Amino acid sequence: MKVQVNNKEVETTATSLTLLAEELQLPLAGIALAVNNKMVPRTEWDTFALHENAHLVIIKAACGG
Repeated sequence: MKVQVNNKEVETTATSLTLLAEELQLPLAGIALAVNNKMVPRTEWDTFALHENAHLVIIKAACGG
């Protein structure tokens, strides 16, 4: 299926956010995911079903002030 990740089209076979994070080789810590402008808690990544044309935003923690 095709999804948008940070405004780029990505073809994926992932069915959950956890599988997508693994497929995209995202770090295990320091990131958050939003789907269609809603934050998804990491505790729900395993059960959150991805759908065609979903818009995802990967937010990476950064140090600084």
